[in-house]
Amino acid sequence: MSLLSRQSSHSDEDLKDAVEHVETSPFDELDTIETTRCSKYAWLVSLTAAVGGFLFGYDTGIISAILVYLGDDLGKTLNGSEKELVTSITSGGAFIGAVVAGLCADRYGRKMGIYTGCILFIVGAIIQAASYSIAQMTVGRAVVGLGVGSAAMIVPLYIAEVAPAKYRGRMISLDNLSITTGQLVSYGIGAAFASVFEGWRYMAGIGVVPAIVLCCLLPFCPESPRQLIYHHKRDEAAKVIAKIFPDGTQLQVQQKVQHISIHVETHRNADKTLWWQIKQLYVVPSNFRVMFAACGLMAVSQLGGFNSILYYSGTIFAAVGFDKPIAVGTIIAATNWVFTWINLLLVDRVGRRQILMNSLWVMAAAMACAAICFHWVPISPELEITSTQTGWAADVVLVCMVVFVAFYSIGAGNIAWMSSEFYPIEVRAVGTMLLTMSCWGSNVIVSSTFLTQMENITPSGAFGFYAAISFFGWIGIYFCYPEVKGMTLEDIREVFQHGFGVSFAREKQKELKRVAQNRNPHTGEDNSEQA
Repeated sequence: MSLLSRQSSHSDEDLKDAVEHVETSPFDELDTIETTRCSKYAWLVSLTAAVGGFLFGYDTGIISAILVYLGDDLGKTLNGSEKELVTSITSGGAFIGAVVAGLCADRYGRKMGIYTGCILFIVGAIIQAASYSIAQMTVGRAVVGLGVGSAAMIVPLYIAEVAPAKYRGRMISLDNLSITTGQLVSYGIGAAFASVFEGWRYMAGIGVVPAIVLCCLLPFCPESPRQLIYHHKRDEAAKVIAKIFPDGTQLQVQQKVQHISIHVETHRNADKTLWWQIKQLYVVPSNFRVMFAACGLMAVSQLGGFNSILYYSGTIFAAVGFDKPIAVGTIIAATNWVFTWINLLLVDRVGRRQILMNSLWVMAAAMACAAICFHWVPISPELEITSTQTGWAADVVLVCMVVFVAFYSIGAGNIAWMSSEFYPIEVRAVGTMLLTMSCWGSNVIVSSTFLTQMENITPSGAFGFYAAISFFGWIGIYFCYPEVKGMTLEDIREVFQHGFGVSFAREKQKELKRVAQNRNPHTGEDNSEQA
């Protein structure tokens, strides 16, 4: 019998002793493999899953161009309320898609949720491209929304469970980069088909291509090791871990499996109802703090104004007097894409908390400046330009939006999706479901009220509201968002057992840095002890 098989037959008493060791150890000896080299395989798996993010980005971004060029092809010219319906129904569908994906994630695995999302993207894109009425377009956008919600919930969760601790932030950022790439491509496609007869149909239909590509690539990706162990497939999990850490010894692989198994077996949900899992997020104080920090940041990232710019950039820039609003909107999408790269490079080096603290106040300042400048832009209550001389104010509004999007992409826009790493394994799927629901619930509010808000309280009032959201978000981060870079998912659960864990996590970071400096990067042995 192999050592791995012997370990899988541990008694409950052995598991209890191991758990006590894990929870009291200053640095988990079962995770020395985390200090070894990460393979290209792990990056390729994360990149493949991130194609789901591209679909998310493309289908949420392309609506901006579609609304500009739709004309009366659906039987009539859409008014503001109908535009809000077509736009916000995707967010509503995403909300439902996130719920369904979250309910099924533990039972059927992470990959099944991604497959389901691909099918929904394909069906939704075809319905949109073939629409000849508002009702058909609404149904198509709703189906795509189901796929968006599924992808938004499952992909970052899957990547977080596959990624090594030291690169987890960057690998999740691959998903965020794919989202912004999809948004940027959607603007390019919108511009390319702008002069084509009923070109918006091509804009919508092209969404099937990346969905088919992802379906073809997924068979080459493994299920996450934690899911495999959850479903009693320890040998398969060991093979995946060995591929992720090619320099790890057989003993280190077995120790990593043991470490994950301890937490999985201790907190297994096999005999627990869904209601029990959801209740744990509210009745267990540490879980509630996790949910508050994670969902709070997500709400700030969605209510702070970015989605208004994304969905209605063409409408906004047409209103302030730009002749080619889609081309100008491409500047926003390009900024989003470029600065997501910067987030990818910085997030595991600088840390999540530090980036958020240095970006949210700039977002607030940029929105406040835009709100002031809108006072000098000649816009009617119907959001139509009333003068051909817009002057400096329109240019400053554009600059403010570019600055806002840049710091949004570096910080809250990408880091909010990393918060799934906060949840302990017994509530990770439902917790990530609620995280995604907070995203799309907030998204529905923004997308369904933005034009009405602009008309009722003026553009200055709307953008002043967004500035306030970012400012109060900055205060919330200071008190409630700990730094967890470099920690394993199993170790992060300890952070929120000390309040919001900001101070505890700071000390933990110092400890991890000290231990990492003393460890041999190839063997994982503690050099300080040898000395």
